[in-house]
This record gives sequence, structure tokens and C-alpha cells, in this order.
Amino acid sequence: MSLPLNHLVMNLTNRDAFQEALVKNLIIVILGIVINCINGIIVMTFWKNSVFHSESRYILYINLVVNDMIMIYVSVIMYVLSYAYPIFNTSMCCILVVIGSTTHTNTPIILAGMAIERYIAICKPLHHAQMCTVSRTYFLIVLTWGVGFIPALADIIIVLAIRPVGFFSTVIFCFYLSLYNTRYHEEKAKVVQALYMSFVWLTLIYTYLRVFLTARAAKGDTASAKKAQNTILLHGAQLLLCMLSYLTPFLDLVLITYFPIYRSKITFLGYLITSIIPRLLSPLIYSIRDQKFAKHMSQYYSCEVISCKGKQKKRKLKHSSKMRVSSS
Repeated sequence: MSLPLNHLVMNLTNRDAFQEALVKNLIIVILGIVINCINGIIVMTFWKNSVFHSESRYILYINLVVNDMIMIYVSVIMYVLSYAYPIFNTSMCCILVVIGSTTHTNTPIILAGMAIERYIAICKPLHHAQMCTVSRTYFLIVLTWGVGFIPALADIIIVLAIRPVGFFSTVIFCFYLSLYNTRYHEEKAKVVQALYMSFVWLTLIYTYLRVFLTARAAKGDTASAKKAQNTILLHGAQLLLCMLSYLTPFLDLVLITYFPIYRSKITFLGYLITSIIPRLLSPLIYSIRDQKFAKHMSQYYSCEVISCKGKQKKRKLKHSSKMRVSSS
């Protein structure tokens, strides 16, 4: 789940002072709003410009942006609820956990898919148009969401097999371990994390090494090669931060053992670094640094600003003409 489990447990057992809790929640909510506003602008730019609809690279990118928006929305809601209203209906908690878990699992898989697309585009350019068609890209997106949903579905099936049906009408502390607290869930989590992490890292290491070597070997366009290398490094940093969320509970335990008085701050920083900050990297890597996307985004929103100013001017002229008529 995108929200570190230790932080939720800590909120339920060791409450922060009001001022500290308020500051933390304001930071998380403000960052969530800012990130989703930026991502909303990116999504609108994509839909308003049909030039991006036929390119698999941008379709996959928008899939990542939408996934991040949903994840941020659910994650911020659960963070605030862990302070304000931690106990509520199990069914509603289950819905939030399933959505958060699916989007959290999706992120590395989507990045792996984007890495494969870039590998084909750079290392096999003659086959890119035939292999990365629009229909195949959308099929890959559906497949990605399906694969990301499987672990969440497995958790629900285990609960249905072990718990009575009335369990979903009760109230609980809403966090992952409270909802899924059997040894079957623990074993499932270990297997799924091992399989997913192995697949994603092997895919990324292979594709990025090939892309990196191809970019280094390019002699005609050194600027393009340098940009490709920088993109690879940023993309790898984003994935590393995302994958750190699997290690956060263990890192928290180690740090809290040595610095127990900073327990609250340690878990808060862990959540911020592994769940919020990586979502700020997507606009930097794929929209601002992409000249084509940045150009259309600036053109579209400059036109929107001019349009809004024109409408305001027309309203003022219309209002002033009415005032003259009434005065005469």
C-alpha cells in the first residue's frame, strides 16, 4: 500500500501533538493538491492535442500520470483519516486499500512497460512502428492494470475464505495490516513482492543498459544521446524511490531503534520520500524536459489565458455599455 504501514499503526497507538499533526497533514494535503493539479494540466494537454494520441510513448506516460493521480488522492485521504477518523466501516476501508494497493503495484510495472517501449524506439527503430501500435499500447495498459489488481484481488479472496461475511459490516482501524492480518496474507505479500520486483528490475536493467550503450555509441547527435542518458538516470531514480516503499517498514524499524524520540518524524519522512516525492518526478522527466509536450502545453495554456482575458474584456465592455444606456 502507498501509505507506510508503520505510520498508520503509530498514529493509532501514539498520537502526535495537535500542532505537529496539523503541520504534517497540511504538508501532505498541499503537496497532494499541487501534484494532482500539475498532473491534471498534463492530462488536459494530452486530450486537447490529438498529435499525442497516435504515439505509444505519450499514451503510456498519461497512463502513469492517471495512476499517480489516483494513488495520491487515495493516499492523502488515508493519511488524513489516520489522524482524523481512523475507525470506520470495513467495506469502505477495503475499497480504499484495494485502490491504493493496485495503483502502488502498477507504478513499477508501468515504468517497466515504458522502458521496453524506449528500448524498442532507440535500439530497434525500424520495428518500432509495427511493434508499438496504438492498439497494442492500450492492450498493454489493460494488461498492466490487470496484473496490478491481481494481488489486491488475492487479498480479498483470502479474507472471504477465512472471515465470516459479517466482517465487512464491522468497523476497524483502517490500515493494511488491520484488514489483512493472517499468515496467508503475509506469505502472499512475500511471494508477490519477490516476483514483481525481480521482473521489474531485470526488465529495467536489461533495457536501460541497452539504451545507455546505444546512446553512448551515437556519434551523429551528441545532444540527443546526452538527453537520453539523463532521462535514463532520472527514470531510474524515480523507480528506486518507488521501490524503497517496500523497504520503508524495515528502515523505519532500524532507525526508530536508534532514534526512538524521533519515531513520528522518521515515519513521516519515509512516507514523504517514498510515496509523494516520486510523483513530482514524472512531470520533470516526461513533460517539462520533453520539448514537444512542453511546447503544446505552453501553447494551449497561453491560449486559454488569452481567451479568458478576452472574455473578461468583453464582459467589461458589455457592462459599461449597459451603464451608459441606463444613465441616458
